[in-house]
Amino acid sequence: MVDVKRMAADILGVGISRVRISPEALDRLDEVVTKDDVRRLIEEGLIWSAPPKGNSRGRWRVLHEKRRKGRRRGHGSRKGKRMDEERMWVFKVRSMRRYLNALKRAGRLDPPTWRMLYGMVKGGYFRDLSHLKTYISDKKLAK
Repeated sequence: MVDVKRMAADILGVGISRVRISPEALDRLDEVVTKDDVRRLIEEGLIWSAPPKGNSRGRWRVLHEKRRKGRRRGHGSRKGKRMDEERMWVFKVRSMRRYLNALKRAGRLDPPTWRMLYGMVKGGYFRDLSHLKTYISDKKLAK
């Protein structure tokens, strides 16, 4: 029986542990000598391979389903030159800071408000200069 299983595993291309033999074929196993005999039993459906086992990811999914999808801004998602992103950021922040400083010099922003907005600009709160302007007008921060 072990030799038959080994030959069947060779033919089916699986491990010995995955070879299954039907109980009806047990009496015919004594006659099996060559691989052709085993092939015949496989064609008759008396010998077959069990499907492969897999590791269940169910427990992993329960643990990770909340964290699965993030913002996806990692290195693999980026296209183009890094310098372009950096330059764009610098230009954007400089223009907003220029605008804030002009408002402060003109006396339209008091120092605490200027400091708060300056920090928000540094933190990336505003998309661009027009966003900063609409925020100032909506919140009525300028005199």
